[in-house]
Amino acid sequence: MKTDVFVQQLLEDAGIRVGGTAPSDITVHDARFYDRVVSYGSLGLGESYMDGWWDCDDLARFIERLLVAGIQERIYTWRTMIGLAPRVAMMRLKDLGAQRHAHKIGATHYDVGNDLYRAMLDKRMTYTCGYWRDAEDLDAAQEAKFDLICRKIGLKSGMRVLDIGCGWGSFMKYAAEKYDVSCVGVTVSKEQISLGEKLCHGLPVEFRYADYRDIAGETFDRIISIGMFEHVGVNYYETFFRKAKTLLRDDGLMLLHTIGNHYNTQTTDPWIDKYIFPGGVIPSLEQVARAFELHFVMEDWHNFGADYARTLHAWHDNVSGAWDELATKNPKYTKQFQRMWRYYLLSCAGSFSARHIQLWQIVLSPHGVPGGYHSVR
Repeated sequence: MKTDVFVQQLLEDAGIRVGGTAPSDITVHDARFYDRVVSYGSLGLGESYMDGWWDCDDLARFIERLLVAGIQERIYTWRTMIGLAPRVAMMRLKDLGAQRHAHKIGATHYDVGNDLYRAMLDKRMTYTCGYWRDAEDLDAAQEAKFDLICRKIGLKSGMRVLDIGCGWGSFMKYAAEKYDVSCVGVTVSKEQISLGEKLCHGLPVEFRYADYRDIAGETFDRIISIGMFEHVGVNYYETFFRKAKTLLRDDGLMLLHTIGNHYNTQTTDPWIDKYIFPGGVIPSLEQVARAFELHFVMEDWHNFGADYARTLHAWHDNVSGAWDELATKNPKYTKQFQRMWRYYLLSCAGSFSARHIQLWQIVLSPHGVPGGYHSVR
């Protein structure tokens, strides 16, 4: 069977037509698209979009339909049957999470440009999933998420908090202002520290350019990690929790906020690995639980993954209206970069809408909360 016929049939099985009029249908501008997708799977799909070989009005819905229909697995099976498997761009087996690799993540993604993130994110510069339960806009959703975290870990005035993977300090700023606590945040992005120190000026907030394993000889009342665990690496999950326990008071609480996977893996999507998060891996429930079971008691596990789709759409809407200004000031924001960033945001939104991946908040205690922990939503 010719590759174009094969791909078109797969798409129709997912409710997608080439040249159709529905928002999730696609228009193919270059016939090489078909061979590229069959040969390289999701990497070929994303790269061909970056190169302008195809378009779609509702990219998130397109990806959602593909995932729900299991198209990726069917392409891989057909590719193996006809001997194309060796052409697949396979991820290298890397020592994911090693300290030397952690700083590469910061330089590749988080240092891409504060101007881009200022245009895309909420007013607090929060680069993680918002909590939309009662929120009507992105600013409210992000504040609701921070308030939820503060209530889940029982923040009180005078406490000392460690934020592992603190970003631009948005949580630390909120906690210091609203709950009168002091915070130490670690990040592997110099750009985040540069802006974060300005945003948190005058508050009891300290930024450190460091890996979490560099912290020693200190104790904290509470530890939080929001959207960083995806970069830890499977081989270091247990190391992460063991280290956190050494830094947490015996009566303290830790909250982990992470994207979650349905299955165990040591790799990630090839396109995401190459262009967005080098070495990132989404952990499974089993992998997370096995990593902390010797160190912590699990007090609460909250899944609100569908909220991430709405967050990603809000980020896309924000940055879409700012590309002209961004590109005028910075030539690195080329048309191909813009298409890459659009594909990143909306393909991830589609993945969350399909419930292909989740968003978890997990509350942990070193020895179990006396009398029991009362869940907060």
